[in-house]
Amino acid sequence: MTTLRIALAQIDTCVGDVDGNAAAVLSWARRAADAGAHLVVFPEMTLTGYPIEDLALRASFRRGAEAALQRTAAELAAAGLGDLAVLVGTVGERGQGDVDAPDDRGLPTNQAVLLQHGRVVTRYDKHHLPNYGVFDEFRIFAPGDATCVVDVAGRRVGVVVCEDIWQDGGPVAQMDENDVDLLVVLNGSPYEEGKGHVRVELAQRRAREVDAPVAYVNLVGGQDDLVFDGGSFVVGTDGELLAGAPQFVEHLLLWDLAERGTAPVRGAVAAPLAPDEEVYRAIVTGLAGYVRKNGFRSVVLGLSGGIDSALTAAIAADAIGGENVVGVSMPSSFSSAHSKDDAADLAKRLGADLRVQPIASVVDAFQAQLALEGVAEENLQARVRGVLLMAVSNREGHLVIAPGNKSELATGYATIYDAGSIGGFAPLKDVDKSRVWALARWRNAYAEARGEVPPIPESSITKPPSAELRPGQLDQDSLPPYDLLDEVLDAYVEHAEGRAELLARGFDPAVVDKVVTLVDRAEWKRRQYPLGPKVTALAFGRDRRLPVTSRWREP
Repeated sequence: MTTLRIALAQIDTCVGDVDGNAAAVLSWARRAADAGAHLVVFPEMTLTGYPIEDLALRASFRRGAEAALQRTAAELAAAGLGDLAVLVGTVGERGQGDVDAPDDRGLPTNQAVLLQHGRVVTRYDKHHLPNYGVFDEFRIFAPGDATCVVDVAGRRVGVVVCEDIWQDGGPVAQMDENDVDLLVVLNGSPYEEGKGHVRVELAQRRAREVDAPVAYVNLVGGQDDLVFDGGSFVVGTDGELLAGAPQFVEHLLLWDLAERGTAPVRGAVAAPLAPDEEVYRAIVTGLAGYVRKNGFRSVVLGLSGGIDSALTAAIAADAIGGENVVGVSMPSSFSSAHSKDDAADLAKRLGADLRVQPIASVVDAFQAQLALEGVAEENLQARVRGVLLMAVSNREGHLVIAPGNKSELATGYATIYDAGSIGGFAPLKDVDKSRVWALARWRNAYAEARGEVPPIPESSITKPPSAELRPGQLDQDSLPPYDLLDEVLDAYVEHAEGRAELLARGFDPAVVDKVVTLVDRAEWKRRQYPLGPKVTALAFGRDRRLPVTSRWREP
């Protein structure tokens, strides 16, 4: 019995690009073969991209995916890679599994397919279909009910897909009866902070259950509001981490399965990222993926000199290059000199294209017709900035990105359609204000450690935040201090605690009532907010679905 070399190909796929994804499979399979691999495992739904949502229900899409699958099998053989066992994910046409099963419902399946010798060798349909959080698979797929064990170079390899290892029982429990040498898991597991160690601990438990190592390959890259962090790994039967890939980059992780009874082979293990770096890189990955996969080459945003726009611009520069970032400074009669100076300093540090477009004359033109006062006048200034950004976008083809953060989005502390909330993507949508400051400090410290100029002006980090829509305005005039606000929001939004639970925690009743009221009244704004990358356990959007029209108030 020979040593079996496994290659885990954590690649960045794009939903719907079946030809491009198939080409990536061929390219990475060749790299795996050149490295001496006998088996290369790709992530969940490799050929289709993930998640495909209701594309799964479109017959033309399923036909296209199947054609790409068959073509890939043939092209692998034609390229001299026929002996290589290639595991890919795709959508299975109805009838691939047990069509007589009562829960089939006439739906397609989430499928893993083994390709070898120019043909499809085996198909496996995912059993457990998640229907929580960002997942909606039970709606579009039918579950499988058969186990899958394949022979690769004389070794028995069990195959499951993502959620199949998260649920007790099912195909993993049946692997023990099949006496497998290795369990491989194809995954499309979205990133959220702290999830990495949960995956490893789960795989360790499954490795002990089947008495075999577990090889876990995960998708990488941004897809709409989801970020996939890769981080593929192998754990041994004793729970030891035997190999580990880096996060947020495409990577081919190689590992050798030794003969039973011999010491396990230890491969390369990537160093873990610190929490702030991990979140920062997740956001960069999400923005980069959205820009590239939607055909943009550049972004535009308003630069106010404040911390939110400064961090957003730095993220954009890291994602697509500072030369592809357009920042528009739009001072009003209330804008401070230091805000304008900070915006210019930021653009210089990033190498961004800075435009200065004063808004006073535009606001005056509206005021000549409307004569607005108070909040209405403040909102007019904010919306004029949004109009200007969209005009620049329409004229020059940039993607408008919104710098608003999760704390503002939660409380509705943002003018709808203004420069902070308008556009196609919002990098900080799932980052609260306290974390915004932490990420900015991390990014500057990271630059300093590398002998580089910190990208964010220190004054943007240290000065009190303000919308600057009236003289002397500060955020804290209308909101509790951000450290307190974010603590209450975490309990109310992410942990779904009610007023009674919040008071039991010891929060001031006046603060609780103010925050709860602001959050409940702002759902309509959140429904109109751009997409943004999910980085916490509960992000606004797919994770949290509440009615806009509701008379429920916390007692």
